[in-house]
Amino acid sequence: MDLNKKEILNQVKKITEDLGYLFIEMDFRGDSRNHILEIYIDNENSVNVEDCAKVSRAIGEMIEIESLIESRYRLNVSSPGIDRPMKYIQQFKKNIGRSFELVLEDEKDKKYKGKLTSIEDDNLIFEIENKIKEINMSNIKSAKVIIRF
Repeated sequence: MDLNKKEILNQVKKITEDLGYLFIEMDFRGDSRNHILEIYIDNENSVNVEDCAKVSRAIGEMIEIESLIESRYRLNVSSPGIDRPMKYIQQFKKNIGRSFELVLEDEKDKKYKGKLTSIEDDNLIFEIENKIKEINMSNIKSAKVIIRF
């Protein structure tokens, strides 16, 4: 049986959201004898080990019951980490006050660095070079938190 990635993705997304988490993405790796599924989840607060275990158990049970993977597989569930680009506005809410590196859809050759000051509907308000810039979520090509030590 071939691995039905689309079916697995749909089921994983549904389970994750039914449990109250934000599904970020899923990566498939490995080969036909040993699949690796990496699932990234988030929420508006923070994701801890218990959250990851809860989601992992539910997804593992679904894979077994539905026989979606017949070979050996490894399932990894984690938060996306601060170094991964953000995809959803819900991810930004817990990062108000932090600095970001941004690339905009309409200015792909330019990187901005600015502090997220607030969110209004689908608009993110950044302080960039001492000026306030309102950016619609749909215009963000990539956004990463700048880690400072």
